[in-house]
Amino acid sequence: MTNPTDHHHLAALPHTRSALGTLGGPADPRWDTEGGEADPSAALLRLRRALRERLSTELPQRVADQQEHTGATVTREERRELAQLILDEALRAHTEDELAAGRQLPTREAEQRVLNEVVNELFGLAGLQPLLDDPDVETINANRHDLVFVQYSNGRRAQVGPIASSNEELTDLVRLLAARASSQERRFDHGSPAVNLQLPGGERLFAVMGLTAGGVTALSIRRHGYLTATLAQLRRGGTIDASLEAFLRALVKARKNILITGGTGAGKTTMLRALASEMDRLERIVTVEDAFELGLDHDAAVHADVTAFQSREPNVEGEGAVSQAELVRWGLRMSPDRVIVGEIRGPEVIPMCNAMSQGNDGSMATLHASSSRIAFTRLASYAAQGAERLPLEATNLLVASSVHFVVHLARAEDRRTRVVSSVREVVGADGPQVVSNEVYRPGPDRRARPVAGALRGDTLDDLIEAGFDPEWLEDPDGWWTP
Repeated sequence: MTNPTDHHHLAALPHTRSALGTLGGPADPRWDTEGGEADPSAALLRLRRALRERLSTELPQRVADQQEHTGATVTREERRELAQLILDEALRAHTEDELAAGRQLPTREAEQRVLNEVVNELFGLAGLQPLLDDPDVETINANRHDLVFVQYSNGRRAQVGPIASSNEELTDLVRLLAARASSQERRFDHGSPAVNLQLPGGERLFAVMGLTAGGVTALSIRRHGYLTATLAQLRRGGTIDASLEAFLRALVKARKNILITGGTGAGKTTMLRALASEMDRLERIVTVEDAFELGLDHDAAVHADVTAFQSREPNVEGEGAVSQAELVRWGLRMSPDRVIVGEIRGPEVIPMCNAMSQGNDGSMATLHASSSRIAFTRLASYAAQGAERLPLEATNLLVASSVHFVVHLARAEDRRTRVVSSVREVVGADGPQVVSNEVYRPGPDRRARPVAGALRGDTLDDLIEAGFDPEWLEDPDGWWTP
């Protein structure tokens, strides 16, 4: 396969330049009559436009022709090879046109940079690619194309260079990503000015256009530390201690319904993946998400039987939308052992609670909440948005009969380490309140410590049957390593 960073595409060009002198000499069109290098901006803009237009026009037809000729689907690598051939031809033709018009040519380095950018726009992520190639970059926030900040895995923040040459170019990049996102196209235009999608590497991107100061496009990208995770990994990383590892494993084995809560970037999705890794490989799982992120269906060695659903936005006519709430209802018809909702953020709370209370024990969901206690208020507010319009008392009864435990994640005292800070057992409902016991509560460093006697006896019996040793709950200081 041709590497886009190779320079072989320039080998066919000397016949267009041989009469103009040696590269770097005064007769080379890359240099002005004073011997200084010409301003490349206009030339690069023309080059980029020519390459894009040629590629967008010819690549679909060449792919179709090859598929018709071979009878086989064109792979991503083959598409890249075809694209490189088209770019080679387009570069030669554009150079000849520029010379014929008496225009200055950009430097070879500038040409190569434009070629790489065009290739990355189609097969990569253009100006975002270098940041995503850095494994230490955890979050990318672009307030506009040239005002970009990153947060690294060690908590350090920094401003970096532009990710596009203009607002229009950044908008076009997001549109391109939305058009090829996952299994369905997602719109990004003035009629649908926000988009939420998963990037090819598993990162989560959210972008908005036209509604920001100055009407520019802004975006945020979050990368998960683990695309696959286990409780043992989280213990080694300091998110849980040995007691919590054993306790959470027992919750999954005992088929307790778990709600994972925390703020933005607290590690909710990673925790959900780790809990799911404790499930039996052949259990049937249905996942429901706003944008594919969990990826439980990607590793058959861990989860062999997974149906992954993603909600769908309305089309241009305002039709065809499929909500998470509807997908949960559909998922219940697919004989799941467990239902997992990537994040509860609306009326899907009602069908999710119904799923948890109607035989799909061991189901899970995440919820954005600032504490384990406030989670119940958040659930009630989302339930009020549903078509059922349940009153608060009915919602609390439903939650109490469906959710068994709330696991809350927060930042430790160092503000960098993600830790489980609270685990709350749901006991029942009392009118306007959900009654719960905090079986692990935050210590001075915000790490969860067991609370002696807080766990109900029958629940402890269930966990013991699932292999839990109750001695893990006896040390009030927990089992966190120094």
